[in-house]
Amino acid sequence: MRIALIGNQAFSLLNFRGALIEDLVAAGAEVFAFAPDYDAAARERVRALGAEPVDFSITRAFGNPMREVADIVRLARTLRRLGVDVTLCYILKPAIYGTLAARLARVPKRVAMVPGLGFTFTTVVGRVSLKRRLLRAGVQTLAKVAFAGAERVVFQNPDDLAEFVGWGVVEESKAVLLRGTGVDLDQWRPAPPVTEPVTFLLAARLLREKGIVEYVEAARRVKARHPQVRFVLLGGLDDNPGALTESEVRRWVQEGTIEWPGHVPVQPWLAQASVYVLPSYYREGVPRSTQEAMAMGRPVITTDAPGCRETVVDGVNGFLVPVRDAEALAQRMLWFVAHPEAIGPMGAQSRRLAEERFDVREINRRLMALLGVGG
Repeated sequence: MRIALIGNQAFSLLNFRGALIEDLVAAGAEVFAFAPDYDAAARERVRALGAEPVDFSITRAFGNPMREVADIVRLARTLRRLGVDVTLCYILKPAIYGTLAARLARVPKRVAMVPGLGFTFTTVVGRVSLKRRLLRAGVQTLAKVAFAGAERVVFQNPDDLAEFVGWGVVEESKAVLLRGTGVDLDQWRPAPPVTEPVTFLLAARLLREKGIVEYVEAARRVKARHPQVRFVLLGGLDDNPGALTESEVRRWVQEGTIEWPGHVPVQPWLAQASVYVLPSYYREGVPRSTQEAMAMGRPVITTDAPGCRETVVDGVNGFLVPVRDAEALAQRMLWFVAHPEAIGPMGAQSRRLAEERFDVREINRRLMALLGVGG
């Protein structure tokens, strides 16, 4: 069986789908890994997993219609040339365009995955611009056309599934809920709890919608009372419309509110952290960073928002707070500062929930069954 995995970035392909590639290859599938931005190192890593890297053209945002149509047609030709039997297209734009191309190429089995609705569908404060309303309507229409040709459409949280079904974008009979991408529980092992000093960590793309401004404001309030508490921000700059500027982030560092190592491996920093924080109102699927933090035995503070709420049982392994509420976030941080003895037990509950909900091998087994592989 020849399977094409189609995404929009080589890094995310390796980071989020590497374990899936391994499992597909182990089951005897021939895997073609499509990405638009391969470099030599990424190609080598894909080949080391047992897959074949394939270049194709796709832009991150929805843009020039002529360019988009040409990209879809070229992708269809590539799929036909490779004799692909199954496509798994993930992330909203590749899910739409890849599924359309697979239908043009007459690929027998087509599965789309929507791991979060992203910037286009993130709720904004105040009046939504006409441009954004038109973009949402256009994306919904394209998705409805594309997903009519999919055998299954996979969602990572029940809110996204309910909205796409409610909007008439996806037929209810095709919609599948598969919570999260999952993490390798053997690779992400529990680390000893950290209580001196209490250290909060947020790892995310540097987008306002990830709640970074609220995180910094909450940090200021906590440090005004407990200056020894550490606040770490991990992540690189981004070209998304909601991105923070480097000068903003460096100003927070200079004022002593946060530490910002930049875009670095997360695991060593999680080992230093007491509590993981993700105050996002971005339309997450189920945040991978939170799954990793849970696997390492870290309590979590996150927002009561789609995707994020799937990672916390309030009061058990952490706390849920309202979106865009720096004061509520600061109060939950202060609770951990006042109760450091709770960090270890709540972190153990996070690990338990990760084992129950986010074991990548179990998630991959279910996804492979949808693709017709194994079993």
